[in-house]
Amino acid sequence: MYASIRRSRRPSAPRTSRLTVRLAVLASTVALTAAGLAVAATPSSAATCNGYVGLTFDDGPTGSTSALLSVLRANNARATMFNVGQNVQNNQSAARAQVDAGMWVANHSWNHAHMTSMNQSQMQSDLSQTNSAIQAATGVRPQLFRPPYGETNSTLQSVASSLGLRQVIWDVDSQDWNGASVSQIVSNASRLQDGQVILMHDGIQNTRDAIPQIMANLSSRNLCPGMISPSTGRAVAPDGTPPPTTPPPTGTPTTPPPTTPPPSGGCTATATTPNVWGDRYNTSVTVQGASNWTVVVALTPPQRVSTTWNGSPSWDSTGYVMTMRSNGSGNTFGFTTMMNGNSSARPQIRSCTTG
Repeated sequence: MYASIRRSRRPSAPRTSRLTVRLAVLASTVALTAAGLAVAATPSSAATCNGYVGLTFDDGPTGSTSALLSVLRANNARATMFNVGQNVQNNQSAARAQVDAGMWVANHSWNHAHMTSMNQSQMQSDLSQTNSAIQAATGVRPQLFRPPYGETNSTLQSVASSLGLRQVIWDVDSQDWNGASVSQIVSNASRLQDGQVILMHDGIQNTRDAIPQIMANLSSRNLCPGMISPSTGRAVAPDGTPPPTTPPPTGTPTTPPPTTPPPSGGCTATATTPNVWGDRYNTSVTVQGASNWTVVVALTPPQRVSTTWNGSPSWDSTGYVMTMRSNGSGNTFGFTTMMNGNSSARPQIRSCTTG
């Protein structure tokens, strides 16, 4: 480039003009290079991030992974890809492309089976095999695990932990797997708050089409895509630092979730229902104000809790009142409730106390 400039010099051109041309070319080159790097790396540094959310995509890599990565990069968005081991083994280049595009890769089981029906050794084999496939394809050993269908139990959590995997469910379900339209996916994503995680899927056109609007909504609330912390399971800054201490974003869900009133010197527990199936649903409870907490949750008969995670549960004599205590897994716990014919009722939080 500079050689061609020298060849085109005219003896009569002032020296200052030649210098101006060179500086202009150099500035243009730097700008183009910086723009290219920005697309491939992190969200725009010009954005003001008052909090972070976890964008997650399950079931990849697929034949559409390249298209998904293109949309994410075009919108300066990084995400966590919960990959199926069998898919990684069959499409290693797509898995590698995820990492090359600045995404984080994680474990979503070997072939998306119902893992709670497995014994401990089968769980161990499944997750180990998936870890190995992801590491072989990408050079990255996963630190996060999402159980298929959000189904988990204490055995599966123990196995995941023994392999260095933090279990991550989700706070918001985009419903893209359920045929949600682009506008519905965008609306669901608009409920995301600081630290929360949304469930989306690789290979769904409506999801890809929704990403620009999702990013625009997040930006309007000064929320940025972040990584999921292996220690807490919550979204944090891409380099792992906690979000700045700022007032929470404005806006609340249309239907406020059940929340305990904060007792003097106590804590607050907020429950959401991120996903609902025909016969069961998941509840996610976030505790604020204490790291060592006890939360009491009441069910409506004949509903029953089938599995729990990130806490130590105990029950009263009726089996409908659960006391969940912190077990060092962070300040968010969850449980799956079987409807047993009652599809309208949801668990109610009775109290949150420290200790």
